[in-house]
Amino acid sequence: MVTATVLAVIPGHRGWFDIGVYYGTVRHWTETGQLYDYVRPGTVYGFTYPPFAAVCMLPMRLFGWHPAIAVGVVLSAVATALLLYWLIDPIARRRGWCRWYAFGLAACLCGLTNPVRDTFSFGQVNLLLVALVFGDRQLADSRWKFLAGIGTGLAAAIKLTPALFIVHLLITRQWRAAGTATATALGATGLGFLIGPEVSRQFWTAILWDTDRVGGFANMSNQSLQGLIARLGPQLPGRALWVAASLAVLAIWAHRLQRATRARDTLAAYSLTGLACCLVSPITWVHHLVWVLPALVVLGDTALRERRRDLHTIGWLLQLVISSGMVWLWHPDGRTPGTLFGGSAYVLLTFALLVAMPIRDRPESEGLVAETGAETDVAETVAIPGPRPGRPAAVG
Repeated sequence: MVTATVLAVIPGHRGWFDIGVYYGTVRHWTETGQLYDYVRPGTVYGFTYPPFAAVCMLPMRLFGWHPAIAVGVVLSAVATALLLYWLIDPIARRRGWCRWYAFGLAACLCGLTNPVRDTFSFGQVNLLLVALVFGDRQLADSRWKFLAGIGTGLAAAIKLTPALFIVHLLITRQWRAAGTATATALGATGLGFLIGPEVSRQFWTAILWDTDRVGGFANMSNQSLQGLIARLGPQLPGRALWVAASLAVLAIWAHRLQRATRARDTLAAYSLTGLACCLVSPITWVHHLVWVLPALVVLGDTALRERRRDLHTIGWLLQLVISSGMVWLWHPDGRTPGTLFGGSAYVLLTFALLVAMPIRDRPESEGLVAETGAETDVAETVAIPGPRPGRPAAVG
């Protein structure tokens, strides 16, 4: 009830703007053969994704405007439900919680966050991309592990930023998944060339490098390192400073990723890569920050495991900040502490999580759950010769 009230009252409905761009672009492409000269009426914004993304959106041509919105909302809702199930259900089972209650509470908190609200109200594809990548994480330890990498490759072919997850697979020595992801990304891109050779050449030679198509870097909605630097002042060497800052962030990411890999904390590893994607991308609109959500889950789970009140407090504070929409209270031309810390709050939050997000030690081996759903002590899940007095022998 509280979540529904807040969502109904809080300002910021985006009028399905992005899905309007997709819808108009697909119709324009099928009618004229041109993809990147479409501009949504009354705006300066057009299609900025690779041609393969437009190929995936071609079915929109079969729908009217309102059915297209409905399909987009349903797809994002399904992606959100899958993501929450993958993130929250293991915690609920380990702690013996009611799984439906835990899922519902997590869904409310997720729905309140600014990135999720904007993804739905813009009609964006962000949650679908996160689900594709984290689906690969689920496949990696299953009997379907030979399919791991396909989701990451598709996400990278639809939007370039998730391509960092292919580097993630290489760093973590998931060679088969990395090869599958690379082959999938190249194959999907090749399909785009096959269906639209001219628009593909146009994208890879011109559109990709035209940053004016996506809006100004200093826009308060741009919560990337480049956005932060642009708001600090036009007199700064923006491009050089962004390259240096991005290299520093990638070095921190690689170091922490290796640490998470050694600890076998795959959720933390994937979360770190999502954070790095948001930071180094030249444009990270607020709705792109759905990649931050898994890191908040890691933070909350660590607070529960270690019973740390400080982490509980930090977690709720970050939830409040990322749900607030506070970045729009400032203007990009005001070089004040408020603009730096308030107007760039989301990028600072993302960087803080990259640097300080807890990494759990071997979480996959902890807290295995009995059939009753009760939390099980770690020592009881290890095969021990002979039963303990008064207790049946544990099954290894």
